[in-house]
Parts: sequence; structure tokens; C-alpha cells
Amino acid sequence: MAHMVRACCLALSFVLMSLLVKAKIDVCKRGDVTVKPSHVISLGAAVNISCSLKPKQGCPRHCSCKRLILYEFGRRIQLQDGHSLRSQVSGLPLGTTLFVCKLTCSSNEEIQVCGAEVSVGVAPEQPQNVSCTQKGERGTMACTWDRGQDTHLYTAYTLQLNGPKNLTWHKQCNDYYCNHLDLGINLNPESPESSYTVTVTANNSLGGASSFPSTFTFFDIVRPLPPWDIRIKFVNASVSRCILQWRDEGMVLLNRLRYRQDNRSSWIMVNTTNAKGRHDLSDLKPFTEYEFQVSSKLHLYKGSWSDWSELLRIQTPEEEPTGTLDVWYMKQNIDYSRQQISLFWKNLSASEARGKILHYQVTFLEVAGEKAVLQNITEHTSWIWVIPRTKNGAVAVSAANSKGSSLPTRINIMDLCGAGFLAPGQVSANSEGENNILVTWEPPGKAASAVQEYVVEWREPHPTGDLRPPLNWLRTRPYNISALISENIKPYICYEIRVHALSRDQGGCSTIRGNSKHEAPRSGPHINAITEEKGSILISWDEIPVQKQRGCILHYRIYWKERDSNSHPQFCEIPYRVSPSSLAIDSLQPRVRYVLWMTALTAAGEGPRGNEGEFCRQGKANWRAFVVPSICVAIIMVGLSSVRYFRQKVSLLLSALRPQWYSRQIPDPANSTWAKNCLIVEEKTQLPLDRLLADGSAPEEPEPLLISEVLHQMTPVFRRLLHPNWPEKGKEVQGRYISEEGTEYSASSSPPPKAPTAETGQPADLYKVLGSRGPDSQPGNPASPVIVLPVDYLPAHEGYLPSNMDYLPSQEAPVPEPLEELEHLHVSLSVFSTSCLHPRTFPCGEKLTLDRLKMGCGSLML
Repeated sequence: MAHMVRACCLALSFVLMSLLVKAKIDVCKRGDVTVKPSHVISLGAAVNISCSLKPKQGCPRHCSCKRLILYEFGRRIQLQDGHSLRSQVSGLPLGTTLFVCKLTCSSNEEIQVCGAEVSVGVAPEQPQNVSCTQKGERGTMACTWDRGQDTHLYTAYTLQLNGPKNLTWHKQCNDYYCNHLDLGINLNPESPESSYTVTVTANNSLGGASSFPSTFTFFDIVRPLPPWDIRIKFVNASVSRCILQWRDEGMVLLNRLRYRQDNRSSWIMVNTTNAKGRHDLSDLKPFTEYEFQVSSKLHLYKGSWSDWSELLRIQTPEEEPTGTLDVWYMKQNIDYSRQQISLFWKNLSASEARGKILHYQVTFLEVAGEKAVLQNITEHTSWIWVIPRTKNGAVAVSAANSKGSSLPTRINIMDLCGAGFLAPGQVSANSEGENNILVTWEPPGKAASAVQEYVVEWREPHPTGDLRPPLNWLRTRPYNISALISENIKPYICYEIRVHALSRDQGGCSTIRGNSKHEAPRSGPHINAITEEKGSILISWDEIPVQKQRGCILHYRIYWKERDSNSHPQFCEIPYRVSPSSLAIDSLQPRVRYVLWMTALTAAGEGPRGNEGEFCRQGKANWRAFVVPSICVAIIMVGLSSVRYFRQKVSLLLSALRPQWYSRQIPDPANSTWAKNCLIVEEKTQLPLDRLLADGSAPEEPEPLLISEVLHQMTPVFRRLLHPNWPEKGKEVQGRYISEEGTEYSASSSPPPKAPTAETGQPADLYKVLGSRGPDSQPGNPASPVIVLPVDYLPAHEGYLPSNMDYLPSQEAPVPEPLEELEHLHVSLSVFSTSCLHPRTFPCGEKLTLDRLKMGCGSLML
């Protein structure tokens, strides 16, 4: 097979040479290019280049012009007519330069004649730093050197070795850039102290140079192979005695070891002589990952170290845990008889655990007698117990691995915040970078000397329905008044921080909230309900999600304004811890529709508004808003009413505002409901007025309508009665006196002076007298007064009473006023339209009919 490969390579070489010769013949068939003194010159030397045509290879005979042109890398440098051309060139750069000669005849076409290359370089420098090595006792020898400056020419390097017993060995390097050469021989380990000499010689077309001889021995150049088959053994499965083993070459005298923990960057170095592939280690830590490597050397002072062996990774065995657990707890009352104890503890460090912790043992102890009452085993770092509130005790917690248990940590259960005098003062929490919070406090006054330690605990917010986040805490000595908390601290999260001052059997605490980084909230609270309770508006809302709070919320703001109003909204600000989910507002007006929304504020500013809600109070209006203005108006009106001029103007104004439906004309009884529905038998009967006034109503007659009008002043009726049979002026009728001016007074008042006595028994017109009895009047009781009304008192519209009842006479004695003041007193006080007047309800039904009236006839003819 090898012979076939070699034959193929020779055949390929022959084909390539044939192609090159053919190319040379084809290129230079018209002429030659010669270079003198040589195709290889030193830097800065000049060269002569000539070009000549071969016989019968010029231009055709009919061409009168023959011209040769010389090009240097495509740049024309010389042009000459004839069969030959000669040019001297200098200043050529390092490397190879190509010159081409071309022929041109009468036409512009150029024909290539031939070309030549000129190489410019320097002589080789002396090789430096010659060194030789041999890998392993049975390896081959190889040498390296520094070539020096690049010659830009082909340079041959020859390595020569001379040794004992006339040993001579030559080998040449054929690479263009050669600085390494393997001799392919092995130095004899049987004579390790024998001396050897090596020399490197460099040669090219411009000269040569040789290195200084380098002398060495077997131990100087032999580099052992890296140790192999590395393993470790733990005696009695204990880390206290560890044996590291490996395999080496036979002539190795010195070893070095390095090892480190898997998570460390620095190594621990150990040198050992005549180790024979074994070394004992006693400083390893239990249950720890380690890395091991070994290197070898043949001589204490000569030679070099071997490469490091392959990496060995291994975990040391477990040991019984050391140290104690850091235990903390929370105490919460469930009801009047039970309490919940929540225990928490931190994992032991790797150096304390010294193995994989399999479980924790939790024991509840009675204080008296140290008797174990409850005992449990758990794999978690927390435990919850429910015990009676009357039971006091202590808790002991220990950790266990495969080799044993740690010492138990004992802690007394007490009320951590029960002693107010131990509570630290002026607690503050300030950001110290993105993941740190600095908590500071003041000692608890006079009780500072009783403090044995401070415990700072913190916890993330607890979203409803999620698992409660873990509790974090740290302990500090009693003389410290600050603590930097960084464990499980995240930016833009608000933490509830509590500082405990612990004495022997009691403790006090103070609480604050803090964050390491904050910004304005990304959303507002969501209003979920608006209700009215006891005259106030109760607003309830949902908390902002923790991820959108972006720090500790300091305040809430509730905004409100009237719907469709362009005025600025009102708001109230609520400290966060006063009412976290609801608030009552009593400043909203009834029967006004309001739009409400909420925002939240952190130390960085106010966030966007939440959802909007609408609400309208249905309660009564605020009495203060009406009573105060009403009292003021009443006082003003009373003051103005005492002025005569003002009363006259008001009377005129009320007369002008009198509604159109008001009329003083007497309605026609024929149009009444009673006249239409009942058949009337006309009778001519004389009804004396005296009898009408003295006697009560007949038993068969219907009950008369009792009309009572209470007036603060007696209003005299100053109209003149028009009936011809009515008593004349100055006459007295049944206890009532008729003045000459036509004014009527009641019997209880004294008649005016010079009033003559009137005769009784004068008849009265029918429908012009309305009998009225007091509540004590009985039939036949002449003491009951009868009021005689004017004719315009009767209803104007189908039995309805008019609204202007203010002119009716009173049974009290009238107080006369001047005539100019009385002429305006008949004006109606009503300023409302007809649609505003509702009929008055009477026992007789919707309308007042004639059958309800008490009428006398006298001498009236029907």
C-alpha cells in the first residue's frame, strides 16, 4: 500500500514539471530576459536586466517599427526600438519583484516576449536561545530556537547533536519559517550524567550563521510524563486521615501536589520527595468538594516539572454537625384559650453541617422540670404548634445528618412585644444601595441596660391567597444601634421591619416599613364598593398588587368632584396604616352625583389614578345649610316688616302677582253640584235672623262645616253689604255691630262711640250668611257665636274655597287702622299658579256643596 502511494506521488510530480516546462517554452519562445549579477540580491543592491529577441521572432517584414518595452509589476520602466533592451534597476523592496518584456509592432498590440523574477532579502541572523527537551524517559529529543529577523528568502536550518562515544547526528529543517526540529532519537537514560552538545546553523543565498553550542545532560532535558491513575482513600470513612495515590515513571524523585475546594480560586501547594506515588492529607473539611492534581520531576535541581495530571474531583465524607441553629419564633393568639407558635430556624453553614442534614428535631419543653411535652421531626426549616394560652415553656431544635446531631438550641417562648418599656425608639429604615436597607434605632431609655440582644426581622408583603413569604432576621449585640439587612432584599419591594429588644424573660418591639429602592406606583387602588352608612359615604378598595406598588406606599388620596363639572376635584389624604382598605367620608352633599377615584403615593411621588366610581347620597340635606340662611332671612324680613312704607310696597307687589283664577264674585248656586243632582222644592219661608243665630241646626239637617281661621290680627271687613234688607249702618245684629262706614265687628269687641242700638231679628240674604260654631257649640246654645261673612266669601268654582282667607273677621276685638292702610289688606297673598294649588280635603268629599252649608233665609224670597 505504501509503495502505491509513493508511486502516485512521483507520477504527480512528473506531470507538474512537464506543465511548467511547457509553460516556460510557450512564454519565452520569442526571446529571453537575463538578470545580472543574480536573481537574488541583498537589500539596496542594483540589478541589470536585459531583454533580447530570438532570430526570426520579431515583427513581420512589412512592419517598419519594432519596439521592446520593460514592465516592473505592470509599470512601464523602459522602452527601446530594436531587437534588444537593457536597463539597470535599484531600490527594489524586500521580497520578490517581477519584470516582464513585451514587443510592439506598428499596431498598438503588445506581444509578451519573456519575464524574470528578482528576490531581495538579507542574510540570516545567528539563532538564539537553543533549548532541547525530551518528553518522558522513552520520548524523543526536540529542540527549539529563535530565528531572529526574517530574511525574506528561503533559509535552511540544520540541527547538529554531538554526544559521548563520538555520537553525531544531523537533521535539516526544510520549512520556510523553521524554529523547531525533532531529531527523532532518544537519549540513553543509562548514562544520565553524560553531556551532550547541540548547534543550529542557518543558510540562504546571501550567507549563513550558527548558534552558540548548547550543552546539557539527560536530567536537564528530560521532562517526565504527567502522573496518572490518581485516586484518594479515606481511612475508616473519616476525613481526619486521607491518602492520595498516583502512578509515576521510575526515575521520578520529586512530586508536588495542589488541591482546593471546588468553589475556590486559589490552590494549596504541597511538595514531597520520594513520595513513591502516595501522600497523606489531614486538613480536609468534611462533606466538601475538592480538586486534586499532581506533577513530577526527575531531579531536585535539574530538569523541569511535568505537566499537571488530570483533575480529580471528589467529596469528602460527612462528620457530625457542629455549632447550633439560629432559631426565631412568632406567637399569635387564635382565640381565648389557644395560641399558635410559629418556629423558624436558619440552615447550618456547610462547615457547621459537615454533611447533608436529613431532618430537624423540635422539642417543646415545660419550663418547670425541663420535661419534654411534645416532640416532632421535620425536614423543613419551620414548624407550627397550637398550644393552650396558659401553657408557658421553651423550645429546643437540633439538626441531624448521617453521622449524628448538633447540640440543641433552646429558646424560651414569651411575648416578644409585651414589655412596652423595652421597645426601641426612633426606628428608621433607609436605603443603602439597591439590595441593602440600613435600620437604625435608639436604646429603650432607662431599660437599655437590661437589653441582652437586638433582633431585627423583616418580611415581604403577604398577598392574599399566596404562600406566606419566609421570615428573615438577624441578631446583633446590645451595644449596636444599627443593622444592615441584605438577605433576600429586592428593589421596589416594601418590607415590614420589626426591631426587638430582648431581656431575659421579656421583650419589646417597634415596627417600621422600608425599601431599598422606590419609584411612583404604576397603578392606583381599585374601588370595589361605595355605600352610605349613618350619613357618611363608606369607600372600600382593593390593595395595589405588590409588583405595581414599586416601594412603600406612604399615603392614599381619595379624589371626588361633581359629575360633568370642570372644577378642580377635592381630595383627602389618608396615611397608609390608618385604614388600609376602607374610609368613611361625610363631606359629600346629598342628592348630588359625584365621581370618585383614588391614587397612591410613595416617597418618589404620586402614581396614576385607579378606577372611577359614581355615587349619589340619598340622605336628607344638611340642615345647617338651610337653617342658617333661613334664620338670617327671617330676621331681615321681621326688621323690614316693621316699616310702614315697606309693608305698602309688599301689598302692591302681592296684588300684582295675584293669579288670574282668583275671583271675588259670588258663584251662581244653580251651577253647583248640589243643585244639579237634587230636586228642589221651592218654598217661601221666612227665616228670621235672630232664630238662625240663636238656634242650632235641626237634628234632621246635615252637620254644618266648621271653618276656623286663626289670625294674628283681626282683619275688618270694610266692604259695604249690598242687600236692601241688611241692617242699616250703626245697627247691631245679634251681638254684632255694623258701623257707618260699613265695617263689621264681632260682639266681643266694644262698638265704636256714638253707635246706636240696632234692632234684632232683621232678615239676612240667603247665601250671604255662613254659620260657624266653635268646638263647644251645641244646638240651642245661644252663647255660641255666629260669624257673619260677606258675600264674596262663598266659593267661586264649584264648591272650592278661595285661598284669600286673610280678610275674614276674627272673633277678637278689632284694632282699627287708618283707612289708607286698610285699603290694601284684601290683596291675596298667593303667588303660585293654578297648577301649584291643590284642593283642601274636607270630611264631606272632594267639593263643598250647598247641603253642607248653614244658611238662613229671613225675608228673602226664593
